[in-house]
Amino acid sequence: MDLDSLSILLIWTAIAIYAGAFVAFAFDLAARSQAAGDAQTAAQKPALVGASVGGGGAASAPAVPATAAPAAPRRRYVMARIGMALTVLGFLFHLTGTVLRGIAAERVPWANMYEFAMMGTLLIIAVFIAVNIWMDLRYLGTFILGLIVVLLGGAATSFYVEIVPLMDPLKSVWLIIHVFVASLSTAFFGLAFALSVLQLMQGRRERRLAAGEAKIGPGFLATLPVADRLESLAYRFVTVGFILWTFTLIAGSIWAQESWGRYWGFDVKETWTFIIWVVYAGYIHARATRGWRGARSAWLSIIGFAAVIFNFTIVNMFFKGLHAYSGL
Repeated sequence: MDLDSLSILLIWTAIAIYAGAFVAFAFDLAARSQAAGDAQTAAQKPALVGASVGGGGAASAPAVPATAAPAAPRRRYVMARIGMALTVLGFLFHLTGTVLRGIAAERVPWANMYEFAMMGTLLIIAVFIAVNIWMDLRYLGTFILGLIVVLLGGAATSFYVEIVPLMDPLKSVWLIIHVFVASLSTAFFGLAFALSVLQLMQGRRERRLAAGEAKIGPGFLATLPVADRLESLAYRFVTVGFILWTFTLIAGSIWAQESWGRYWGFDVKETWTFIIWVVYAGYIHARATRGWRGARSAWLSIIGFAAVIFNFTIVNMFFKGLHAYSGL
């Protein structure tokens, strides 16, 4: 078995492990829903325990305040821990498969759509794991791992190509810098996307709760941060991703000057990269200066990430231009 074949085997192993992590995180959301239901049931119990029922008179046992009861043990969400452990394990297989692809190709492993998907999804997982060291975002696991299984599985199925020599325009140091930074930016946009989806769900739940409606949404939402907190986290990730994407745009222009003798030519790939920049710039500007909060800012974040995915898939596959490096 050559190195590229071994790389493929490791990538598919990583996909299988990621799928297992997705299932574990899904069970975690179910456990969170159960915990929220238990908490609601406990809150509906009488404030006093031990009070007499009916005419007990003096013989009745004295009422004991409910606060005297021992506190319920804190839930540890075991399935979330299992999901995170599987995510780390899958990441190690994913990383090894990516490195072996690079060794086999004798270059950086992000020169075509298959490799870019392999690297981009690797960085999404890397950022997800790293951020969880800083703060607990395991509740995003179902959304992140589901996205990774779809993207990486689709790339391994539809975008795989044999290793071939690089085209002349790709033989540049900017291949290392420009594409890596674009992939890292996509990772931060992906986390912001997942947070924005949850923000929409949580915001709808909070509005229904304020209106006194009986059905207020999935139970697991009660165990997550409030919508404003989710929005604040998404904004932070978008800001980091936007800075990286700005560098991507600048580096791409410098590379275009080196390869084609002009900084900008409205090539379809260049245009869509700029459109993505404009969407996220609008998101940051509107939220910071126009006071856009809630659903409107969440939808801008979601639209921005949809544009990123469109740029990677549809633009690369169906639009002709100078950036014809998909390898398909």
